[in-house]
Amino acid sequence: MKNIPKILTLLCVICLTNIAFAQKSSDGYNRNFKYGVGLNSGLPLNDPYDFIIGGDLRVQYNVSETYSLCLTAGYNNLFVKDEVDFGYIPIKIGYKTFIFKNEFYVMGEIGGAFSTTKTYDYNSMMFSPSIGYATKYVDISLRYEFLKDFPIIKDHEMDNGLANLMIRFAYGFDF
Repeated sequence: MKNIPKILTLLCVICLTNIAFAQKSSDGYNRNFKYGVGLNSGLPLNDPYDFIIGGDLRVQYNVSETYSLCLTAGYNNLFVKDEVDFGYIPIKIGYKTFIFKNEFYVMGEIGGAFSTTKTYDYNSMMFSPSIGYATKYVDISLRYEFLKDFPIIKDHEMDNGLANLMIRFAYGFDF
């Protein structure tokens, strides 16, 4: 788990090095970056959590008209029944494939979630498949997020494996 930031940094360096040397391909497509600022809201699928809200920043590198690589980071806050809220910082890398006239897409992300709550000083791997709709400026998606090592209550006992169902509303722009 301690190696996740190192692995993510290495992947980013590799991607950016590749981008620097190959901005335009032989197929004539001008590869470019797209940036996004998003608001996330949703429902945790496990107890003792009631609601989740957060925000994120996304950098998307368009490899072709239909494929993109993404790096997403943000902050999410879980509201807990009768206890202190639970916050974490998600950092994910992903792959997005556009379908149906390059507006609808499916996306898969993997990364780490870093707890910001003092009473819970652990981190977790996270997996996040999503489906969405994107135009030049607007991105709306529905995402399932699974945090492998975050605490839940299952059958009245502590367990691990937090699952969230979230909606993301984002504004995207080129830079």
